[in-house]
Amino acid sequence: MRSVAAPSLQSLPCRARVATGVSHRQVHEGPRDPRHYGGPVSSAAGTGRRRQDAVYRAGVYGHTPRVPTSYRALAREARRRLGARAHDYVAGGAGDEDTQRADRAAFDRWSVVPRVLRDVSSRDTSVELFGRRLPAPVLLGPVGALELVHPEADLAVARAAAQLGVPMVFSNQASVPMETTAAAMGDAPRWMQLYWSSSDELVASLLGRAEASGCEAVVVTLDTTMLGWRPRDLDLGHLPFALGKGIAQYTSDPVFRGLVVERVAASASTPRDPQPRPTPAAVRALVGMARAWPGPLLENLRSPLPRVAVETFLALYSRPSITWDDLAFLREHTRLPIVLKGVLHPDDARRAVDEGVDGLVVSTHGGRQVDRSIAALDALPDVVDAVADRVPVLLDSGVRSGADVLVAVALGARAVLLGRPFVWGLGLAGEDGVRQVVDDVLAEFDLTLGLTGHTAVDQLSREVLRRRS
Repeated sequence: MRSVAAPSLQSLPCRARVATGVSHRQVHEGPRDPRHYGGPVSSAAGTGRRRQDAVYRAGVYGHTPRVPTSYRALAREARRRLGARAHDYVAGGAGDEDTQRADRAAFDRWSVVPRVLRDVSSRDTSVELFGRRLPAPVLLGPVGALELVHPEADLAVARAAAQLGVPMVFSNQASVPMETTAAAMGDAPRWMQLYWSSSDELVASLLGRAEASGCEAVVVTLDTTMLGWRPRDLDLGHLPFALGKGIAQYTSDPVFRGLVVERVAASASTPRDPQPRPTPAAVRALVGMARAWPGPLLENLRSPLPRVAVETFLALYSRPSITWDDLAFLREHTRLPIVLKGVLHPDDARRAVDEGVDGLVVSTHGGRQVDRSIAALDALPDVVDAVADRVPVLLDSGVRSGADVLVAVALGARAVLLGRPFVWGLGLAGEDGVRQVVDDVLAEFDLTLGLTGHTAVDQLSREVLRRRS
């Protein structure tokens, strides 16, 4: 066996870093270009080897990753460092959080059976979705109100996603307008999430803006026609949107702004109910609303528009009455592929494909909507079988690692959507934290693919898995 010589400690001054192409910034944070990690590594080595190489080279200089590389440690650090409202909004689930636990337990029920003595020196982790070749079967799922965990919010996530070539699904409840986020991504892939508002005119406007922003698909979230029962948020009396957070897609929309103006005009002739005495918390809330509305802060503080914008949003952000018949409206108003998110029953999957949708996401909304729900991963095989390759099926809820990605793909998912992991990275280290967390997932997926004896994503199937007894 050939040994690999460790760098000589006598060769570690700055001139050595220059000689190997490792800058001080690269050693400390990891390089910006995902194709280059601190020195020449064969392209056949893959994402995993390049990521390991970057970490271990940096370790020679006494540097460690910006955020923990395991999800458990990452979540533990986020809980320690983030405020209760921010942490619990992201971490919390519906009811007793049984669905959250079920989503994770579903992954724990599967084992991968590695194969050996196969040439895995060169691996291809890429997949194709809607005509776009992606570097791996991973997207960044829509997460609302990211300003709770970091001031750069969606912009930091967008830059990290673009650097890695991983699609970002813009949240309907973003903290930054989609046009601004899209501009930060250049020509990198992005999709748009849609919550079906009670205003069809607003839905059409959001769809048009998504197309104009270069989004390549629209993800219609169906499991949030009403807000789930979330005790962590209820116990804190905390709904970010009621404070003007996570409503940037609305306050930047001309149709929504028109609805706000109409509401202000209508209320001018209506007597207001007696208002409670102001409290410091209420004053802070009003300032937050004023910051969320476009325009000078002082002017907004004197205007009713910011407060009424929040009231308008809360009144129309969802529509519990939508049915299968409403899908025709989407097709009339967008040329983008339509992906339905929140499908868990095979009959719904078949109906969706028959109605002409272009893709499905099997999801429990991260366990945030229905407690005691079937786990997303448990629902996946039946949904995949029901659609029979007619449309791509994706999965979210419970995905925490590259090994999880492999299990989901082996069970039939074309790709997965990450959620909480990259949000914790954002909260702990901003853009760099997002990039590292996602890069770590991609690296582990690449290594797990090779270490189980596979060289391409399409080699994965249920045959590589065994259900644990």
